[in-house]
Amino acid sequence: MNVTAIDWAIIIAFFVISMLIGIITSRTAGKSAKEFFLSGRNMPWWLLGVSMVATTFSADTPNLVTDIVRKDGVSGNWVWWAFLLTGMLTVFVYAKLWRRSEATTDLEFYEIRYGGKPAAFLRAFRALYLGVFFNVVIMATVILAAIKIFGVMLGLTPFQTLLVVSVVTVIYSSLGGLRGVLLTDFFQFFIAIAGAFGAAYYIISLPEIQTLDNLLTHPNVRDKLNIIPDFNDWNLLVPLFIMPLAIQWWATWYPGAEPGGGGYIAQRMLSAKDEKNAIGATLLFNIAHYALRPWPWIIIALSSLIIFPQVSDIQEAFPNIPANKLGNDLAYSAMLTYLPTGLLGVVLASLIAAVMSTLSTHLNWGSSYVVNDFYSRFIKPQASEKELVMVGRLSTVGLMVLAALLALALSNALEAFNILLQIGAGTGLIFILRWFWWRINSYTEISAMIISFIVAVYFEYIHEKTGILPIPEDMAYLKLLAGVGITTFTWILVTLLTKPEKDEVLLSFYRKVRPADWGWRAVLNKYPEEKAEPGQLPMEIGLMLIASIMVYSALFATGFWIYSKPLPASIASIITVIGAVLVFRGWKKMR
Repeated sequence: MNVTAIDWAIIIAFFVISMLIGIITSRTAGKSAKEFFLSGRNMPWWLLGVSMVATTFSADTPNLVTDIVRKDGVSGNWVWWAFLLTGMLTVFVYAKLWRRSEATTDLEFYEIRYGGKPAAFLRAFRALYLGVFFNVVIMATVILAAIKIFGVMLGLTPFQTLLVVSVVTVIYSSLGGLRGVLLTDFFQFFIAIAGAFGAAYYIISLPEIQTLDNLLTHPNVRDKLNIIPDFNDWNLLVPLFIMPLAIQWWATWYPGAEPGGGGYIAQRMLSAKDEKNAIGATLLFNIAHYALRPWPWIIIALSSLIIFPQVSDIQEAFPNIPANKLGNDLAYSAMLTYLPTGLLGVVLASLIAAVMSTLSTHLNWGSSYVVNDFYSRFIKPQASEKELVMVGRLSTVGLMVLAALLALALSNALEAFNILLQIGAGTGLIFILRWFWWRINSYTEISAMIISFIVAVYFEYIHEKTGILPIPEDMAYLKLLAGVGITTFTWILVTLLTKPEKDEVLLSFYRKVRPADWGWRAVLNKYPEEKAEPGQLPMEIGLMLIASIMVYSALFATGFWIYSKPLPASIASIITVIGAVLVFRGWKKMR
């Protein structure tokens, strides 16, 4: 493809600005570990919310969406749209609880909620399990997307892509800490959003498509447009709609969509000025993530069915792409090769921004686990603030190297998405209940973590070889259902068979976080002098449901307007407005 001097100038300017932000914020970030990882707990909601959106604007997300749309149509996106319910639960129930905990990372929670050596083990193990293993897998999928995109668009080899993306990201992430990441995310978000919308608008005008109406009526596209799966086709309805909405959103753990919040979402909430800013940040994120961004990606994915109907067509157009990197997800970057000068530069910069914003967040988040929850807690508790910052910067580089190496071995983002879902199957309910049910203890989480991993490994790598209870390919969701059932049964049994945490640990947590007292009365009744907090849980859950309907309505309204269906579009738009009014009024009443 023809990348002109103008395009390169846009890309170079983007790199320079990103680097400058890291350099400018480096002095402040180097003062202490809390400044490096939490920006002094003084961040406003709008900056944190935009940063979360920028992080999930990852380059692998449009690839994933394209893969889904080409295989299962628009309605296939319910496998991730269902996580909106998790997100809104975090907004109205858990955001303020996280902020009250005053932890540095969400893993510090374990030694606030639980006590003794099991809590310490849980914190140390998950620091490495999530901060290194899981985190490296997630970053590798992002780098894989970058390898595919820039292999198609710029003809770069995997190593060249790794070099370009990694060096700049590591520099500003390790220099500027979370503050540098947040400010760079803010800048990168607008580049990313402009690139996505600009690309979708231009691609519709290609000679092979010409108009939006031609796209939507094309034989290759017509049967892919349903926003909700056909209720008469249970082979699609169950895995794509019923399972995600009935089971997946609350029962599974997935980075960025953890039930009850966690990971880098918790990091953003913990760095907020106060509880209101924590709530506002997560609300902005969920609205933008689910209602604002999907349709440009969907339009490009649908367009690719006309230009590249089969994967073989992509292979023919780009013969230099390695065979193990070919797949439906490659269609997104293949479509972007049609963009003109100027817009191509913006889109390339936006894709680089999407890669870098995600990587920088995961590097800072993973490094925070290594430093705060492993090195500082267990290796060298007396380490100085300068030493902790240095370890944070070194671990940032180390995580990047590991992710780059793994990316070279991966071939498909959807495959990694499904594996991560399976590993987290059955653990989600713990993260929801542990704030409100006093009986949950360290062994609950340890048993769930172990059994969910064993079940995932069995179904992904052993099950087919054994031939025991074979699962048809079109019923693969049964693996997830089995994982949820086995893991949930196990941790509930372990919870009831093991001793609860000591009363002093439970009371200390309750006093600090002040959750609604519904699940704590068995403890509080033993101590009449303790002040119970009735909380606003029914109202908060009500707001979660209303906000979810509001965002889904906005998502549907956009789709129906694009499909030129004014009646359902108008109805969905009205529901969106009513939902927004109710959410705003309810938010003002929260305390």
